[in-house]
Amino acid sequence: MSTNYFNRFSLKGKNAIVTGGAGILGRHFCNALADAGANVAVVDINIVEATKIAKQIIAEYKTDAKAFYCDLTSEESVKQMVRAVVEEFGEINILHNNAAGKSSDLKAFFAPFEDYDLEQWKAIMSTNLDSMFIVAKHVGKVMKEQGKGGSIIQTSSIYGVLGPDNRIYEGSYYLDRQINTPAIYSASKAGVVGLTKYLATYWAKDGIRVNTITPGGVESGQNDTFKQNYSNRIPLGRMAQPEEMTGTLVYLASDASSYVTGQNILIDGGLSAW
Repeated sequence: MSTNYFNRFSLKGKNAIVTGGAGILGRHFCNALADAGANVAVVDINIVEATKIAKQIIAEYKTDAKAFYCDLTSEESVKQMVRAVVEEFGEINILHNNAAGKSSDLKAFFAPFEDYDLEQWKAIMSTNLDSMFIVAKHVGKVMKEQGKGGSIIQTSSIYGVLGPDNRIYEGSYYLDRQINTPAIYSASKAGVVGLTKYLATYWAKDGIRVNTITPGGVESGQNDTFKQNYSNRIPLGRMAQPEEMTGTLVYLASDASSYVTGQNILIDGGLSAW
């Protein structure tokens, strides 16, 4: 009797939350989960864009999808969102704890380390790490109460694992602004990996798996100088496309990875292999 191994990648009948679902990568993550069969809660502070994505998912993939507003830095807002998702879909099987942010003040965000403002540091830490804690806390509680296990996937960054090569930023711009990678970004994203490992062991007895995906550089509006500088550091010789991040997410969300927990999978074109 043959076994259909590919069926283990199916998410049919599963309900997934994606935070930051209207973002550059988030919309691709939402679409990929839907394409694998999941119903998707598109969670974002930008409810207009989230609603557009949910409608597109319904039309294209014939699964259920709905947009949910949430300010992830507010525990009350997160609690309301989780309650609303459970009311809409009945249960939660998958959480992609994906949302992150930079700053409304890009001058402060990209400031030199020696001049970095403490309040700016706290604001980014709140958005990038505190929010992960809050969402995991309340969704994990629901998964535990359901008694069916679940899969939580958290998004880190290559700079949560490696220090940035600051030479690539010489003459580099993003949306017409000179850029760098601030220490707060690296510190907050490193915290995501640590939180994942803790939760993987903490919830293992409940059948809840927790893993991290760590994207490398993705093309999203950088100038040609940055793209070339970055690509020169990559064994595959190029930056990633957003859809190249999605296969790992579907794998970790599905039963194909049923014996995988506490791991950090780097999708970096080989950068970390140098």
